[in-house]
Amino acid sequence: MVEICDALDLRDVVFVGHSVSAMIGVLAAVASPERIGALVLVGPSPRYIDDDGYVGGFTDEDIEGLLESLDSNYLGWSSAMAPVIMGTPDRPELGAELTASFCRTDPQIQKRFARATFLSDNRGDLAGVAVPTLVLQCSDDVIAPDAVGRYVHERIPGSRLVKLRATGHCPNLRTATSWSGNGGSRSSSPPATGSSTRPTSPPCCACRATCVRSRSRSSAAPEPAFRP
Repeated sequence: MVEICDALDLRDVVFVGHSVSAMIGVLAAVASPERIGALVLVGPSPRYIDDDGYVGGFTDEDIEGLLESLDSNYLGWSSAMAPVIMGTPDRPELGAELTASFCRTDPQIQKRFARATFLSDNRGDLAGVAVPTLVLQCSDDVIAPDAVGRYVHERIPGSRLVKLRATGHCPNLRTATSWSGNGGSRSSSPPATGSSTRPTSPPCCACRATCVRSRSRSSAAPEPAFRP
């Protein structure tokens, strides 16, 4: 991510990351704050496994079983887990869409990706974020529950936490109203002075993609959203 920004000489990038990509954005912002101007973190989780004083949503045994299931029957795991991750029992077509997305992915790549993801621990990186950050949290998210969203918000200085009017882990696969700022309930933290209400585009695809909106040094694009 940083190498791409360097190669294109991007400045004040507004990085929108969903799930794992949210932590990629955190690492990029810590490593290169002169490139990253603001973060929008959708369903972020710095650690998926519970720890002393920390609720990640999974036990060690949960993750061990998940990885074993991936290794033994990837397609079966995808069919069983995608609807749970999607969290929209009233709209089974969305679970089917996510299942199809999983099944199109090379199983070997997905297995390595899952292992790197679910065994990661980026809690120590959150305090190093020095750019305006918006944390977007869904209800009934089995991958990144409410406690995790609050943890991320509390550990990133000056961040804002907004509860989306959406359930599950993949609001980017739902309708646009799920992304409406008017449809979410804000945390008690006040918005940054002069912050923009300009909407941002959702990430491109579940759990993996990262979208950026930026300006080069020579361009005259508006300042990024959420900058105080």
